[in-house]
Amino acid sequence: MTTRKKIDAPFYVKPQDKKTSSEIINEARQSVREVKTKRPFTPRDSKRTLFGGSTRTPDRPPSAFSLGARHFDGCDSRPVSATRLAPLEHKPPLPVSSSSPPTTTTNDISPKIPKPPPNDAHRTGSGKRFRAKLPSIGADGEGILPSMPGRRGSFPSKAPESPPEEFPRRVHSGPKERTKNFFDEKLDDEMIRSSSAGTIRTTRCDDKICKLDVGKRDDESQEDALYWNTKVLPIIETMESKTKSASVEEIAKLCNSCDLLYSTLESANMLGRTSKRRSSVLKPIYRLLDIDNPKLMLKLARLILAFKVTGNNLTNVCKLVFKVSREETNDTLFMQHNILDLVLEIIHNTDPQTACEALVYCVGALKFLTGNTSLLKELSECGCVEALAKLLISINTAKCEGEKSSNQKSNLLLQVTATFRNLADLGANRHRFITSFVIQELCKVMECYPSDSDLMLNVSRILSKLTLNNDCCSTLSRYPTCFKSFLKLLHLHQRKSDLVVRVCFVLGNLTSKNDEARTSLYNTENSMKILLGVFKTYFKLDVKELQEKLSPSKKDQNKSSNKVEDVLIKLVRVIANLSINQDIGPVISSDVQCVDLLLQILEYKDVLQCEELVLNTVATINNLSYYGKKTTTISERQIEISELLVKILMTDNMDGMIEASRVFGNLSRNLPVREFISEKKVDEMMVTLLDAGNREVVYIACGVLINLMIDEKRRPKLKDERGIKKLIDVLRDFGRNDWQLAGMVCMTLWNYSEKITTSSLAFGEQETNQLIELLEEYLDEETAIDVPSNADLDEETKDFLKSVWERDFCPVAHQLLNRVEKHHTDLVPLEQPDDERYVNERQK
Repeated sequence: MTTRKKIDAPFYVKPQDKKTSSEIINEARQSVREVKTKRPFTPRDSKRTLFGGSTRTPDRPPSAFSLGARHFDGCDSRPVSATRLAPLEHKPPLPVSSSSPPTTTTNDISPKIPKPPPNDAHRTGSGKRFRAKLPSIGADGEGILPSMPGRRGSFPSKAPESPPEEFPRRVHSGPKERTKNFFDEKLDDEMIRSSSAGTIRTTRCDDKICKLDVGKRDDESQEDALYWNTKVLPIIETMESKTKSASVEEIAKLCNSCDLLYSTLESANMLGRTSKRRSSVLKPIYRLLDIDNPKLMLKLARLILAFKVTGNNLTNVCKLVFKVSREETNDTLFMQHNILDLVLEIIHNTDPQTACEALVYCVGALKFLTGNTSLLKELSECGCVEALAKLLISINTAKCEGEKSSNQKSNLLLQVTATFRNLADLGANRHRFITSFVIQELCKVMECYPSDSDLMLNVSRILSKLTLNNDCCSTLSRYPTCFKSFLKLLHLHQRKSDLVVRVCFVLGNLTSKNDEARTSLYNTENSMKILLGVFKTYFKLDVKELQEKLSPSKKDQNKSSNKVEDVLIKLVRVIANLSINQDIGPVISSDVQCVDLLLQILEYKDVLQCEELVLNTVATINNLSYYGKKTTTISERQIEISELLVKILMTDNMDGMIEASRVFGNLSRNLPVREFISEKKVDEMMVTLLDAGNREVVYIACGVLINLMIDEKRRPKLKDERGIKKLIDVLRDFGRNDWQLAGMVCMTLWNYSEKITTSSLAFGEQETNQLIELLEEYLDEETAIDVPSNADLDEETKDFLKSVWERDFCPVAHQLLNRVEKHHTDLVPLEQPDDERYVNERQK
């Protein structure tokens, strides 16, 4: 070993994480301690798809689809089921001439209309004819134009070219009758004049556009009608003039018009489902959806959502939002205006029992958006966690009330949990998960859908993030069936390593700090059987992979992802944390299968190549060896364990040396192990470690030396290896900063000096004087507890330092000082003339 490094800062100086001195010491020094590990890494999906790489059923909703104006219903008052009603059997009378063909049978729905006469260029009024249509009245009482051809709800493509049956024309009518019909100029003027009297006018349809209703409705005030005609209608007419092939400039103008229309309607409180002009705004908006531009689509979706559409239109507008959110470049569009609030409002107000598909796409969009850090924070502040929590509670409540599982509900839950998975990345959301009861609801999901591996993977990913927080761990561990559910997942999905590794990570987090959680997990039915079954399965897989790597045919292949090894790391950690419990630890240390699997890992794995797995395994053995009962499997195989630990000590891995030395600190309480240590010269290595500049390394080395000094025949080795001088140097360098370590040094020297007759011969003259001087100084309370003024310690920490000094140092230091002074004299004892040491001493 190299010479002692620069002394690090006193242990009572507060580090940046603000832990107290007691926490620092207890975490580092306790013989039985928790094992830490990294959270399993989950790469983000390279593509934004609804279900990613999941193995959903074939009837899952598609991630890609076509969507345009034809998918939206012109009137939003049709039944939610979107089932068309059968036409009435009543047939209105139709006057026909004597030359008309025979009437249809009663089974026919529509009357037979005679073909129009052929166009004749020499005949007056031939050519393209104008067809007058009466306005149809919608559910809201508004005038609604018939749907355009080819759109859902439109007339058949083979509709008669003659005027409507209310105004039939004769077959041999002349030019006068054909040139002008219901919508003549005088009638138009008359209808305009009558608008103030409460009538509604629908202008005629020309070749370009169909203008919306003008004038005053019977159910609105004069001021509202004036606002509509002067403020709203001009914007809509401007928007309707655009076509599918709009230019970049026209699209920009349309986007501005959408914003202007929204603010204009909002100012007059004309948004929402109760708006009187609702359908008059929605229809022209729907027609613009054929323009394929993400920014415009989102502007139009904002307007549609503001009118609180339902049924088929709600599903389609959610698809529209989803479609825009699929491209990461569109994320900035969602930061504008209140589109996020409107999307969250859907989740708040939509019943998953009746609009499940719409929610699938709506929450799917949120899943994509929460992958963006900026949008993640904004959505969290807008109440995304709370909205999804309400939706999750609604689904779970329906399930608990006896509702049968459906693929749609499962698909929706997958989107909800995937979004929660992203929301859990934000530390500020941890409290929201607790207060919104998300953790408890996720436990219910595990109870209800344990066979759905994709859904369970999402739940495990959420909990693996949340359980990094102590409050979340406490909330989860208090749920009555959480450990039963986790063990069931391990049993059902034993070969799904992505799921197993996260479940084991969660169990490790829960048992890390909470002793009640350790008891609850261990006492769950078949807990150790399931855990060791998974352990055995993955160890066999790991051995198989190792053999394949060593095969000549596999040498050129890339290194595998080591998912199997990661499962073993997390699983060993669970066992290590369980063994902290004073009742569970001794039972596990007697489990033959468990100890055998741990030792096989040390046998097959190299600490330099599989550092975390080997270190976790050694830490687990350290916890199990702490209890020291001779009847345990650990005690029975202590020499075998020692041989494996020596192999780790010989490697160039400091962490491995520390962990192995900890185990020797426990095993060296037994004589066979002490003899093995001396035989393998481990005692010399421990003396060498006293020169390390690391407090913990020195502390552990002292722990082994304390046990070795019990045997009288091993004591001379300490002095021969200059161990006495090194121990006194440690006491001088670290004593006042670490009273526990100072106490360990005193214990080592106390065991060493059990049968001394002269202190100078036992320690050396110079070492004896230094030891007496240091002990006298450290036993003086005023000197020992004099903390530097720049340490800035609170009273609690000062009291703790004093209690450690009184408990761990003073008792053994007093006894050691009395013994050394009792056997110390200024007279030099006579020795043999040929004693080399005596000659050298005289020459000095």
